[in-house]
Amino acid sequence: MAELSDSVTHMIEQLSRLPGIGRKSAERLAYHILRVPESEAFALSDSIRTVRENVRYCDICFNLAESEMCNVCRDPVRDQKTLCVVQQPRDLMALEQSGTFKGLYHVLLGRIAPLENVGPDQLTIDQLVGRVVEGEFNEVIMATNPTVEGDGTALHISNLLADYDVRLTRLARGITTGSILEYTNKEILADAMSGRQPL
Repeated sequence: MAELSDSVTHMIEQLSRLPGIGRKSAERLAYHILRVPESEAFALSDSIRTVRENVRYCDICFNLAESEMCNVCRDPVRDQKTLCVVQQPRDLMALEQSGTFKGLYHVLLGRIAPLENVGPDQLTIDQLVGRVVEGEFNEVIMATNPTVEGDGTALHISNLLADYDVRLTRLARGITTGSILEYTNKEILADAMSGRQPL
């Protein structure tokens, strides 16, 4: 059996470390990269380098940004009185694509998961509480994933915010328990956002 070159083997190993990519998928991707024109392959590597060098977390909401503030926080037309709390930037993108939410966001950068040694102090919960204390929000929408960890995170945050004059709501359960916002149909997300309920 012929051996792969060291560089191809290394690329397959690196690709297989990506989430959801097994060995076979990594091999298919590697061979695809070898087959495309050189300019296309280099465009991919350049985009990876550019993202790693230029993208950071927004100083306000922790969304992905290329400066101190993300596009959402910079937009003066957004509803400054409503704050939607999500786990990851990709959840924010999913809600934005639904087109129903026009307020501000706060990205937790994860969820409380004791079995994985992820506690509240490893998330942006303190910054969230600070925003609510200093801001003039009328409503905070908990849009964490409808999983055990997502629900536990929402409960923890709602307890921290219970003494402040802000309405706490949760997305309606059109989103089934155990599902992930990133993969949820935009119509279901729209219904869940418009049908949100008090915590």
